[in-house]
Amino acid sequence: MSLKPIRTERLILRNWEDRDRELFHRINSDDRVMEFFPFRRDRRQADAKMDELRETIDRDGYGFAAAEIAATGQCIGFVGITGTDYLPFLPAGTIEIGWRLAPEFWRKGYVAEAARAWLTLGFETLDLAEIVSFAVADNHRSTAVMQRIGMTRDPSTDFDHPDIPDSHPRLRRHVFYRLSRADWKAART
Repeated sequence: MSLKPIRTERLILRNWEDRDRELFHRINSDDRVMEFFPFRRDRRQADAKMDELRETIDRDGYGFAAAEIAATGQCIGFVGITGTDYLPFLPAGTIEIGWRLAPEFWRKGYVAEAARAWLTLGFETLDLAEIVSFAVADNHRSTAVMQRIGMTRDPSTDFDHPDIPDSHPRLRRHVFYRLSRADWKAART
């Protein structure tokens, strides 16, 4: 069930290609991009993660997919939806939306544009009841995008991320956002 590329006004959302490896490594090792993560990936780790994302997209038809500028063919990072079964307090089958772009593409509206396309796919094609997102509490850039795409914070489900080591206490607390299909449809009318 491979992903058919999704076109937005300025972007193509597609599966990963070998030509994306350098950019994928860069966004996974850049201190600004990874400010709210306790790790950086070396090239070998980045290549392995990109291969894992590509396999997920091939299997499921969605995932954290490459975002490419349609006019230039330049990959700028990723935006997509994926399962969050690794967080034990979320029900099985929960789908999250997430993103990571190279810094030179920040503040241009690319993430919100791509995220809206993924919400459409999730709610219309996959018939999801809800899509969630979460970020480190201090990650105001990401939470601003969540708000722009219509998600609402649910403070009752904010959580301490179980995979954050004790060496990074400021990264532990995560805020939780959600968007139901009903609210998404209501906002579109």
